[in-house]
Amino acid sequence: MLYPIFLRLEGKLCVVVGGGQVATRKVEGLLACRARVRVVSPELTPSLRRWAQEGKIEWWAREFRAGDTAGAFLVISATDSREVNEAIAQECRANGVWVNVVDTPELCDFYVPSVVRRGDLTVAISTQGKSPGLARALRQWLEARLSPAWGEFLAFLGELRPHLLKLEEGKKERVLAGLVSPDVVEALERNDLGRAKELVRRVLDSGGA
Repeated sequence: MLYPIFLRLEGKLCVVVGGGQVATRKVEGLLACRARVRVVSPELTPSLRRWAQEGKIEWWAREFRAGDTAGAFLVISATDSREVNEAIAQECRANGVWVNVVDTPELCDFYVPSVVRRGDLTVAISTQGKSPGLARALRQWLEARLSPAWGEFLAFLGELRPHLLKLEEGKKERVLAGLVSPDVVEALERNDLGRAKELVRRVLDSGGA
């Protein structure tokens, strides 16, 4: 069994070995989390090359060498060489660095899940490396059902949070339950943010009664 976790990567060094399309997708995800990204590869895709030119990533334009993972918070190996991938995994484990070897579950300390984002709402799906295709299908299924209103509603709840924390315990529990009532969920499924907010305001006005 895997332990699900969300990581703060802002400012942390993440090393990606490989310069192909898979590496590009991994780097894109890391940059979105404001990680400090180093790519080790003699060749890059056009996107990776552009990011290197723009200073968004650090590019070591050569093949992987022993010691390249030093100081990394995590490493993603996206090469086509089993030998190189195994060497990277071995080095990372020796140094206590988390490593993900693309498409090789037995060499991974962690898996990168399939993700659906709606604002600050994040839903992550993992099959523990058994079926990336199934994870992708589930992600697409969720994307079709989680309207943009879910993310906007979460931001709305975030604005209310300071007020909610000041409520008396019994009243707080009733109000919190009302914030995610079946009627609210139904409104969000219809992408009706206005209706969802209206229902929440009614709950607040009634004190959850």
